Order: sequence, then C-alpha cells, then structure tokens
Amino acid sequence: MERRQFLRIFPAGALVALAPAVSVAAPQHGRLLVLVELRGGNDGLNTVIPYADPLYIALRPRLGIRRDDVLQLDAATGLHPALRPLMPLWETGELAVVQSVGYPQPNLSHFRSIEIWDTASGSGEYLAEGWLARQFARQPVPADYLAEGVLVGSPEPGPLAGGRAIALRDIEQFRRQARLARSRAAEGNAALRHILQVDSDIVRAAARLEAQQSFKTQFPKGALGEAVRIGCQAVAGGRVAALRLTLGGFDTHQNQAGIHAGLLKQLAEGLLALRSALDELGRWQDTLVMTYGEFGRRPKENLSAGTDHGTAAPHFVLGGQVRGGLYGAPPALDRLDGNGNPAFAVDFRSLYATVLERWWDADSAEVLRGRYPPLDLLRA
Repeated sequence: MERRQFLRIFPAGALVALAPAVSVAAPQHGRLLVLVELRGGNDGLNTVIPYADPLYIALRPRLGIRRDDVLQLDAATGLHPALRPLMPLWETGELAVVQSVGYPQPNLSHFRSIEIWDTASGSGEYLAEGWLARQFARQPVPADYLAEGVLVGSPEPGPLAGGRAIALRDIEQFRRQARLARSRAAEGNAALRHILQVDSDIVRAAARLEAQQSFKTQFPKGALGEAVRIGCQAVAGGRVAALRLTLGGFDTHQNQAGIHAGLLKQLAEGLLALRSALDELGRWQDTLVMTYGEFGRRPKENLSAGTDHGTAAPHFVLGGQVRGGLYGAPPALDRLDGNGNPAFAVDFRSLYATVLERWWDADSAEVLRGRYPPLDLLRA
C-alpha cells in the first residue's frame, strides 16, 4: 500500500504532508505565525475606508459607508463599523493596517491569484511549494514540534503545500481516528502497522492533543470563532511554527452590504478572541497575526449592489510585538487602471519578508526568489 493511498483511506481528519521530521532548529521558530485567509476577495475599500476622499462615495453611492459611521483612525482613513471590536487593539498599538497590498500584473482569477499569494510567485511563475514550506525546508522546525503548520477552516495547504501540515476539522474527531489507527495496527495488519510507523505524525500529534485546554476566553459563534478555538487548542497541545485559519464568503458580487458586515464582524470578534486565548497561553507576545487573500474588490460598485474582482487591498497585522499604525498608502481612486482598479503600493512579498527577516530572523531572498523590503512594523 502506497502512502498516498493510505492517506486517502485514513485521513485522520488531517492532511499530513510528505516530508519527514528533522531535528535542526530554525532561528526564532519559537515565535508563532498565524495567517488568517479572507477567502473570496475581501472588499478592502469598505474594510479600511478612505472616508475623506470624495471619490469614495462617488464610486459607491449605495455601498459606501457614511462618514459618521466610520471608525476613524485618522483624518482620512477609518474602519468599517463592524470592526469595532478591533479598536482596543488599535488604541494599544497592537494593530497595524497595511494599505494597498498587491503585486504587479495582477490576476483576477480566484484560483490563480491565491496560488500566487500562497507560493509567493510572480504573475508568470508557477511554483509547486508554498512559501512557508520552502522556508521550513531551508530551516526546519524542531523534531518535537506538533507540525510545521496546522490548518483550520480549509484542508487546502496553501502556503504550507509541500511541508508537514495537519488539517484539523475537529480535535476530538482527530483523536478518535488516531485511536482507531492504533487499534487497527494492533489487529495484526502488518502493512498498516508499517504505514503507521512511517506516518506516526498522526498518532503523535493526537497524543499531544489529548489534554483539552480550558480557556476563559469566550469564542464567538461562526466559522472563524470555531477555527480560532480549534487552532488555540492545537497551540496549547504542542508547538507549531504556523497556524492558518480560513474565513470564506468574501466573493460579494451581489447584495454585499449585509453579507460583508457580517463577515467583518466575524473577523473582528475572532481576532479579539484569538488575542485573548493566546494571552491566556502566554503566547501573545511571541505571536504575529496577519490577514491575506487573493485580491480586493473593484472600487466602483456594480449594478447588483455588490462589487467585482479587484486587485490591491489592505491587510491587518496584529501581535504583542507589533508597532501599530497605518502603513503603505491609501488607494489612489483618481488613478485607476483600465479595469477600474487602483495600483498597489506594497508588494505582498514585503509582508512575507517582514515575517521571515524581522519575525523569524531568516534570510528571505531564497524563499521569495528575490529581495523585497520588510516593513518596519515590529517593535522587536
């Protein structure tokens, strides 16, 4: 029985990628990275709002957020009112807002653009491995880690493609399936015992997760709140270098206003719960949280009370070591391209370079296949 066949028969609620554990530690991998994927293309213009720009309401007479409703960050920029739970993090300097993040020659396909983000490739490049998997291949995490990464909310490996990642849907189900694997091995199936020995990551990981952490944090209802709960249980159960959470539903081509507000509320409440739970674990000071997604939305609203695929968008970076504030540049709504989209100001690979160089003390050039300037948004 081949390993890939076995994984199809016994997924254990998880994706365990095809790389062996190694024992050489990478610099600063004791620091945790949490990626929050906003799947579908979040409308950045109604997330981080250039409320003082008259072109904003001119382009969005129905969808635009009125000035009095905006959570003002400064005299020109503010947040959607559904993001109010994030304001305490802004006020304590733990929230950075990076505006106009994108890349040259943007692709408006969901599938291709997220592939570009996941692999840190150029528009014309096709790479097989995720950018995090490439980093961990260069500087492996310690052998006693639960995994290089844990995926919650989507089994697609994304930036961890090609690495040692576990996809969790439910920790208790994962433990039950691992116990089933052990019992099957005890029945005398030599082939299965051999596979379990080769793929013992599953059983070892489940053993790490046997003790449930009791949190005081109240995790919000909804997909992201549940993903945050499961992810924090995984962090409590064993060391991981990266945690990827996914919140979908952002492809808002029609009737956007209420849908988008609900998603942003989930995002804000989920991030606040993440901060609270990691603080309980004593991990907030060594955790960096970053949102990402395939693209933003077009500035001009469409005829269906929605927005179409765009390009550059803002993203959030949070953590105990974050130097809060506004970074990048607001969208230039007076200089749209032929598709009606603004130019990017920050290449997304600069965010990745910030993680690699400033957070993990690693060289980013080989992983990112080029030099991209890190952002000065970390205190240490």
